Amino acid sequence: MFETLKSMLGIGPQTDYKELISNGAIIVDVRTPGEFSGGHIKGSQNIPLDSLNRNLKKLKDKDKAIITCCASGMRSASAKAILKSNGYTNVHNGGGWTSLQSKIR
Repeated sequence: MFETLKSMLGIGPQTDYKELISNGAIIVDVRTPGEFSGGHIKGSQNIPLDSLNRNLKKLKDKDKAIITCCASGMRSASAKAILKSNGYTNVHNGGGWTSLQSKIR
């Protein structure tokens, strides 16, 4: 239970997002299309959180590394939970997209 709680709060070993990207991870930005068009990480896919369940087919490989992001980290945490509950095994909550962008440069 403590491990689950720590994972949800982002406590624990730091994730090397830059390495994940260099190894082929994809970034899924779960903000609205309007938010996405106002700025996003180059190469990221926009799949809004409210349509994620309907668009899982866009994420074919359930073992490929996926990094979720949004504006603050709340929706990306929800997206991570949705993906994990649908069998995706290598999902990371990247938090806010601007923060994630600075971590992968």
